[in-house]
Parts: sequence; C-alpha cells; structure tokens
Amino acid sequence: MKNILLLISLTLLVSCSATKDQKPQTKADGLVTIKIVQVNDVYEIDALNDGLYGGMARVAYIRDSIQKKTPNTYLFMGGDFLNPSLLGNIKVDGKRLQGKQMVDVMNAMDFDLVTFGNHEFDLKEDDLQARLDESKFDWVSANSRQVTASGLQPFYSYRESGKVPVYDYMVYEVEDVDGDKMKFGVIGVNIDSNPKDYVHYADVYEEAERSYKLAKDASDFVVGLTHVALEQDQKIAQLLPDLPLIMGGHEHYNMLVKEGNTIIAKADANAKTVYVHTLTYDTKSENLTLDSELVYVTDKTGSNPKVQEIVAEWSALLEEKLKEVVDNPDEVIFNATTPWDGTDESNRSKQTNLGDIITKAMVRVYMDDVNAAIVNGGSIRVDDMLSGLITSKDIFRILLFGGEVVKVELKGRLLSDVLDFGNQAAGTGAYLQRQNFSQNNNGDWLIAGENIEPDKTYTIAMSDFLLLGLDIPFLTADHKDVLSVYRPKDTETARDIRAVVVEYLKTLPK
Repeated sequence: MKNILLLISLTLLVSCSATKDQKPQTKADGLVTIKIVQVNDVYEIDALNDGLYGGMARVAYIRDSIQKKTPNTYLFMGGDFLNPSLLGNIKVDGKRLQGKQMVDVMNAMDFDLVTFGNHEFDLKEDDLQARLDESKFDWVSANSRQVTASGLQPFYSYRESGKVPVYDYMVYEVEDVDGDKMKFGVIGVNIDSNPKDYVHYADVYEEAERSYKLAKDASDFVVGLTHVALEQDQKIAQLLPDLPLIMGGHEHYNMLVKEGNTIIAKADANAKTVYVHTLTYDTKSENLTLDSELVYVTDKTGSNPKVQEIVAEWSALLEEKLKEVVDNPDEVIFNATTPWDGTDESNRSKQTNLGDIITKAMVRVYMDDVNAAIVNGGSIRVDDMLSGLITSKDIFRILLFGGEVVKVELKGRLLSDVLDFGNQAAGTGAYLQRQNFSQNNNGDWLIAGENIEPDKTYTIAMSDFLLLGLDIPFLTADHKDVLSVYRPKDTETARDIRAVVVEYLKTLPK
C-alpha cells in the first residue's frame, strides 16, 4: 500500500506555503509536483459587494500566476455554477441565459474539470444539454445518469470534435521538466437532492467506491471532486481511507476537515476564496505529500485581462436589463452588518431575517393598507449569505424572477388553510416567509396578536406567483373565498417586488 503523508496545520486549518516557489529539484529526483486550484458554488462571474470579493477574472489570475511557476497546474470546479444567478435569469432573444455566460467565462479561463452540483439540474434538460455542448472543459460524475427512451446513459457533450461523455473518473498523465512522470486520477460524485425526470442518481457511496477502484488501477494516486454534504464527504473518506484529498462543494463557507487520512476542502461560495492544493509525489518511494492553502480573492487580487473583458461584456448586458427597473443598479442602499440568510435550506424551512425584510417591504409598499404579507420561500433564489454593502443589484440576485406584489382580500378560513399548507410544505419552495403572523400554543394563526377569524375578511400583500396555484394548489384568484385582487399599475413600485425591496431599504439607516 502506498504511504500518504498529509502535511497540514490542524490549528490554523490551512497551510501558508502552497503558492511558494518549489525548491529546485535535481534531475530525475523522482519528485513530481502538481497544483490544483479549487473553486465551488460560484454563481456570479463578476466581483461582488461593490467589487470587494470574488470575480472569475481574479480566479484566472491566481491560477495563471501559479502556473507560471508550476506548469502542471489544474483548475477544478466542485459543482453549482450554472444556476442560480441574476445574469443567467435574463432573456436574450426571448430565451434565458441559464448559465451560458458562466460556461463562456469558464472556457476562457481554461477550466480543466467540473462536477455537477444540485443546481445544475435546476435547468431543463435541453438547457443543460446546451451548456454541456458549449463547454470546452471535462465533466466527471460517477453517480448521475441521463434518463433516455432507450435507458440510462452517461450525460454527453456533443462537440465539433465528437461525442464526449461525462466521465466516471479522469486520469491525468503528468511529466515535469526533469522528465519524471506519474498519473493521478479524479473521481466525482454529486448529491441527489434535486430530483428531475431526466436524471437518475445512483448511490453516492457505491459509485464513489466503484470509480475509485477503476481510477486507482490506472493511477499512482486518486483524489475526489464532489458536490455532497460534508457528512457524505466524511463517509466517502471512511470508505476510501487511501483517498488523500476530497475537493468538495455544497456548503458555502470554507473548511478544511481531516477525516482519517483524508483532507476535505471546501472554498467559500462565489469565489470569495479558492483552495490551492500542492501535491508532490515521489515516484521512487510512492509517497505523496499534500499541502493546502486558502487564498482570499479580493480587490487586491489581479485580474486576467482576457477573462475580464468577457466578464465586462456580459455585465454590460446585465446592467442594461436592470436599468429597465431601477435607475442605478450599483447604488449602495444598505449595510448588512448582520448577514442576511438567503440560503435555500433556511428560506424553505423557517422564517429568516431576509424573508422578514422582503415581507416588511411588501407591507410598506401599500402604505400599511394591508394586514400582513406572505411570499413563497422558493422565490428567494440567491442560495447564499449576504453581508456588508448591499446594492440594488443584490436585490435582483435575491429575487431573480421578480413579479408583482398584489393586494388580496380573502376570508380568514382560506388564509389559515394557506398558512397551514405553507408550514406543512417545509423543505420546499412552497414554505411561506411571513410578516405580522404568529401562532399560539394550540397552533392557531394570529394576525397582529389576534386570532384569525374564519368569516372575517383580511387584506394580504403577496407575490403574484402565489395566486397561480402552483405552490399552493387551492390558492387561486377564482377561489370563492378570494373576494378581490388588486394588481398594481405599470407606474407603481409594487409592479416589481425587487423595486419594492429596494425602495424599502432606502428608507432605513445605512
């Protein structure tokens, strides 16, 4: 069995030597060094928070700088990059971009390998296929298969060069300047949390083990590129104790966790940070050393000019679209000293501070001429924590689909049924973020501290989407207990829920 030495500071959780120059090697000393730049859960191509952090052109600069010193440098993505994003939601020639802009930028960055995240499968099958076909980088996933009329098959990219599969594993052949050679394998698995008719998810652990055995037979060592929950990564590490490194995603904050002999690394979402892994393999002793550094991506980081030019073109298109709703999309309108919880998991299962802000704005837009407000948690699409300087553009990132805020008069019995349904739908997009509602110890619903009366009429601000009956099947405009629906005029702020939130935040102290 090969010996694997993991060199890491458990106190600091990161090493500070990964990007330093390597010591000169003697000719044919048997040592081969590779570096892997890891990002995960990147939804936006441009820098965020008024340019303070992130930006794919900066990530490209980091990789380029490393590659100048270590030619065998690779750029990997640990899933979740095609959706959700503000830019991906805008329409060009009547069709939403759905990650087209991200693939365009990643192609320019010369990405080497990606795996699916759960959000890749937000896309319809034909949209995902288009992104696969446009990508010039390789994909890996051992546990996701496409459901076709003729049975299960790997997903494929159809390119000019031919049909390229999403591989179960990849093997890279490496040769350094001294002529030393080795091979390393990469396995990929992804979480099964996004069921779609066109996707079949096989067991994560069985497929990780199967693909590992195949990759190990063809490689000197194998690493993982995953998009699963941390506890799943830990179980994979337990199943595969000789796996030195898992480059993961799904959680949106950086971590470096040791599980047995395995290091599990995840960077911050939206490229606030990247991980740089230095792996040095001794072809003579078959020993591997691993050194990992967390690198912050900030306004002090340089940018790759070619990538930045492409980012700027897409960003200009976005700016043009946003100005149809607000005058200055980049205006700072609030300082979130307490982070806003915009994660899917929270907004689809409990009341959040972000849901509170949105529903307060919905009440305010009607000059408090409503008793309360509700919005479906699934309308909050940013799937991230937001803090610091908040711009109008950030509100568009949060509420990608926009829509009207309508004023609905309805009977208390229907309102109680709607609220009950929302609670029972916890974990889905039908869960309701609320304003001015509460429950007593018996589970009865209250408005402003008073019990909802079945025959009383209440006026509620809600997203127009809720009245379509898609999340809550019985809540439609023609329900007998819906007495009236006021839809805002084109000149009113309530015409777009994003403008509603922007205007509200402008009234608050910065």
